[in-house]
Amino acid sequence: MKIAVCVNHVPDTEAKIKISSDGKSVDTGGVNFILNPYDEIAVEQGLKLKEKFGGDVIAVTVGQEINKETLRKALAMGADKAVLIKTNVLCDSYVVAEALKNYLQEINPDITLFGKQSIDYDNAQIPSLVGEMLNLPSITVVVKMEIENNKVICEREIEGGHEKVISQMPIIISVQKGLCEPRYPTLKGIMASKSKPIEEKIYNLPENKVEIVSLRLPQSKSAGKIVGTDVSAVKELVRLLHEEAKVI
Repeated sequence: MKIAVCVNHVPDTEAKIKISSDGKSVDTGGVNFILNPYDEIAVEQGLKLKEKFGGDVIAVTVGQEINKETLRKALAMGADKAVLIKTNVLCDSYVVAEALKNYLQEINPDITLFGKQSIDYDNAQIPSLVGEMLNLPSITVVVKMEIENNKVICEREIEGGHEKVISQMPIIISVQKGLCEPRYPTLKGIMASKSKPIEEKIYNLPENKVEIVSLRLPQSKSAGKIVGTDVSAVKELVRLLHEEAKVI
């Protein structure tokens, strides 16, 4: 079985984000980057499928030279191969999907795994875009997955419950927390990942469909207000919620 896992290089959730002087990008100085947590689950699921059915796990990402750090994390976990689709510009979801589509067409994997979304922009668009571009079935937010007689049986989260979906391979799947628990890389895996080659690909990609006009940090929360300490405060609280907060 050939398994592709698409991963992203994202700022650590504990990083303090600053806006660059251009007002349109994030200042990456001093920011620690990690393998996107949802994609880490996808890597683990790929490794579990390999252990059960045999084959290869190929980690692939779109970005700059620095993205190789994330690919090495996937290699340390146990991926067999890593591929960087190189670009020196910030790509929107459409262009990233186009880049991934080009590579996936070359290798024709049986299963392509994604995290359900990337924690930097949280668009949750790329798995479905790639599925549409490749004209392949796509199942999103998967929390349970089995393969029987070449059929992929998935449970996915929907509002108010779970939905069971059955499809054929080749297939695109994006995974949610709860599907599996990512393993910790072993020391042997970490050392081996440092010497493994990372293949580079360059494609002629289209222009971005989305333009970032400006970025800004959320406004600081205002101080709380105490309107009373007993039942007599209810009337004033309702008035403030209606006239100032405008939530009722």
